[in-house]
Amino acid sequence: MQLTGAQILIECLKEQGVDTVFGYPGGAILNVYDELYKHRDEIRHILTSHEQGASHAADGYARSTGKVGVCFATSGPGATNLVTGIATAYMDSIPLVAITCNVNVPLLGKDSFQEIDIAGITTPITKHNFIVKDVDDLAKILRRAFTIARKGRPGPVLVDIPKDVTANKADYTPEQIRMPERVTQRLRQEDMDRAIRYIKEAKKPYIFVGGGVILSDATQELREFVEKVQAPVCDSLMGKGAFDGTDPKYTGMLGMHGTKTSNYGVSECDLLLAIGVRFSDRVIGNAEKFAKQADIIQIDVDPAEINKNIIVTASVIGDIKVVLAKMNAQLEPQRHDEWLAHVGQLKQQYPMTYHPQELCGPYMIEKIYEKTKGDAIIVTEVGQHQMWAAQYYKYTRPRHFLTSGGLGTMGYGLGAAIGAKTANPDRTVINIAGDGCFRMNMNEIATAVRQKLPLIQVVVNNHVLGMVRQWQDLFYEERYSATVLRDAVDFVKLAEAMGARGIRVTTREAFDAALEQALAADGPVVLDCIIDSDDKVWPMVAPGAPISEAFSEEDLNK
Repeated sequence: MQLTGAQILIECLKEQGVDTVFGYPGGAILNVYDELYKHRDEIRHILTSHEQGASHAADGYARSTGKVGVCFATSGPGATNLVTGIATAYMDSIPLVAITCNVNVPLLGKDSFQEIDIAGITTPITKHNFIVKDVDDLAKILRRAFTIARKGRPGPVLVDIPKDVTANKADYTPEQIRMPERVTQRLRQEDMDRAIRYIKEAKKPYIFVGGGVILSDATQELREFVEKVQAPVCDSLMGKGAFDGTDPKYTGMLGMHGTKTSNYGVSECDLLLAIGVRFSDRVIGNAEKFAKQADIIQIDVDPAEINKNIIVTASVIGDIKVVLAKMNAQLEPQRHDEWLAHVGQLKQQYPMTYHPQELCGPYMIEKIYEKTKGDAIIVTEVGQHQMWAAQYYKYTRPRHFLTSGGLGTMGYGLGAAIGAKTANPDRTVINIAGDGCFRMNMNEIATAVRQKLPLIQVVVNNHVLGMVRQWQDLFYEERYSATVLRDAVDFVKLAEAMGARGIRVTTREAFDAALEQALAADGPVVLDCIIDSDDKVWPMVAPGAPISEAFSEEDLNK
């Protein structure tokens, strides 16, 4: 049957099981929005306050569900406003399809009004991108875009469609969509045999878990693997929830703001099993001194990650769910009681602590964990509050901690929380932000109000750019250049102006009461939580130092 390009686009979205799109209309994409209006009972459209909010919302939708997130934008500045969100998804391997519309094909390359080469701009930050100049190619390209976004190591794909292509007609034939198979082409039995041999020879193994385990839906296989190896487990920021954070074998995050237990334990182990991690600089510290006493085995779906940041002893390349299932079938249970006991002593010797009286970030995170019984979807911006949310909330399941790990995008969280709440209406969704981050995309509170989304926005308000100030405190002799935010901005009044409820708290007791109110509310609530400007994230590893040199506030005061 003959359909317009806009109709083909909507039909292809329905084929892919898309039920929600986040976006912002404009002239070049009007044909698509007109067709979307006719299908509003099948595909929900969330109008955000800014295109960046749409890209982050699609990201949060994808992270919380495992589905492909979809966002729309018009040409020119509409398309460029998606770029930060696309890059955020790319750095964390999040499946996303961004659909933009451009000027008519004859006007391309002529500096036409609101024309931009968005395909060229996004080439370094997408798995692939397309510009569709012929309506006959549209359905094929859209289907391919979703396949690429999902397959292997996921990631964002951009499809740019000139306006006349959305108006032109072509034959359209519906197709039954099949999910891509798990990537195993480079999985070799000899690689698994070698890894198992190292596991059997190890006396002090440690398992380091990253976001790849979550993306592969391999949490059950990981649990079995941990029990087979009988080893302690640490994780990266992106790996939160891949392994149960309440399990006795769990030792916390690894790296710059990881626990001393994890940093010291990895520095002592004789075998490091790195599963679905990319060895970020914030994790490994000084690369030349990272786990030098250990053999390192890396398991990853992406061969480009092998030996990229850390030279490993051996590797297994393939989908993590498949790899772990095969290795579990071959691996006999190991015993490392003495090593586990030693790591348990490290946990007792180096507990996570904070100041006992004042309202502070760690207290708020622990109280949120207590009141939500560990079952909330926690979203964060980037900075001190992000680290506290990673350190003090115990994540027991995947897809319950959404944060920008690779790009470190301030302004990510509120849009992502809207996406997560839209996808999970029965879940408590809480975005935790510093006041600096909240300022960047706080306009999305209006989106949450318009959509009647009862999400909670916690602003950890220290009136400074906290993490940057922490570095200025420790490494720049307290020269607070451009990090002080003591102005007249009132987040409570701002929330009320956009239709949400705002509550300011300055004490622990007030926070407890406000959190109870927010959890019972039927609309968005902003908690403006005033803490000390000098609160810091501990432990810490200085930039360029080995992770074995993690230090705490007590160490500085000795």
